[in-house]
Amino acid sequence: MSATSSPFTAEGTELLRLVTCGSVDDGKSTLLGRLLFDSKQVMVDQLEHVEATSERRGDGYVNLALLTDGLRAEREQGITIDVAYRSFVTPTRRFQLADAPGHIQYTRNMVTGASTADVAVVLLDARKGVIEQTRRHTYISATLGIPHIVFAVNKMDLVDFDETRFHEIETALADLCARLGVQDEVAIPISALTGDNVVERSERMPWWTGGTFLERLEGIEIAGDRDAAHRRFPVQWVIRPMSDDHHDYRGYAGEVAGGEWHAGDEVVVLPSGLRTTVAAVETHDGPLDVAVQGQAVVVRLADDLDVARGDMLCDPADPPVAARELEATVCWMSERPVEQGARLAIKHTTRWARAILDEIVSVLDIETFDQHPAEPLELNDLAHVRLRLAAPLLVDPYDVNRTTGAFILVDEATNETVGAGMVLSATA
Repeated sequence: MSATSSPFTAEGTELLRLVTCGSVDDGKSTLLGRLLFDSKQVMVDQLEHVEATSERRGDGYVNLALLTDGLRAEREQGITIDVAYRSFVTPTRRFQLADAPGHIQYTRNMVTGASTADVAVVLLDARKGVIEQTRRHTYISATLGIPHIVFAVNKMDLVDFDETRFHEIETALADLCARLGVQDEVAIPISALTGDNVVERSERMPWWTGGTFLERLEGIEIAGDRDAAHRRFPVQWVIRPMSDDHHDYRGYAGEVAGGEWHAGDEVVVLPSGLRTTVAAVETHDGPLDVAVQGQAVVVRLADDLDVARGDMLCDPADPPVAARELEATVCWMSERPVEQGARLAIKHTTRWARAILDEIVSVLDIETFDQHPAEPLELNDLAHVRLRLAAPLLVDPYDVNRTTGAFILVDEATNETVGAGMVLSATA
């Protein structure tokens, strides 16, 4: 592979990040297990372990959910309480799977798993249809700006693969997505337990002509989802080898947060405001013609400037806001409630600052999607807040750029991550 053939993987296949979510017992782990098994991703020893565990539990069948339910508590209770990550490869694409928990009290885990996803897979039980957790996870997926949603209408075997029942659910999902402004969604009838329409097409649903679950994932186009308009490069590390071979080498390592980067581009270093041009964009394979969002690279500059970790390289004609105040949506992730006036640390890209929770404007009612006043914030609350910063952060609105529009909140006393946020607007 040449240095410019793929911005994401050394194998030359595009990486798709997806999160699976849904209500408890809708079959998320079973779907992922089926996907791994039917696409020949399971090692012999893994399968033997799952078979033995299934027999010991008395399941009466090979429980493929055990391929992803890695925690002992999950296996004992038959639920997912943490985010389980798995990867697999097909001839056309690489996948990174995040299996998020379904219980309401683990919403924070779902937010963690969904924060970098390209696709949200929301499972439903065909017998129950659209329920509260369907609405909750679809709302979170839309709020997090996940560009594609695939609704896997599972357990079709328990409704006799009924076409009418599927179309009733499909209509309800279309209404929900229209209300939330979801741009790209599709519903697919499946049975994860028996494998119908997961990897192989189902002979028991001849009325369905929309392809399998895996075919849909392989066909989703994500190149257009990247922010190609706003050049952003947070500096993660300054590289100075100081060796005989590279005595004068100075490069800035990090992940492209937005735009397209080429040698010769004009660039401003923020917050200093110093200007120069890009001398080269490189990886360990050599120089690149272009680097795009999501790609880990080293940027070399034409001039020897004072650039440090936490600085950001940007397009001089289109800089981000050097914000002192943020209006944001926050998912509170701590079991300790928080009140207005709380002092927290905030991490944004590669930069840290201190922040004050200036105002809790409102909290979401997940059943009605209405906002209502509430204080303090409790675990798993989704809130509209205002933050005041001790030092400026270089931000964009989240709906413009998911990288420079996102942040986390940290309790400085415990070093615990207590919140995840998305910038709605920023003021210098």
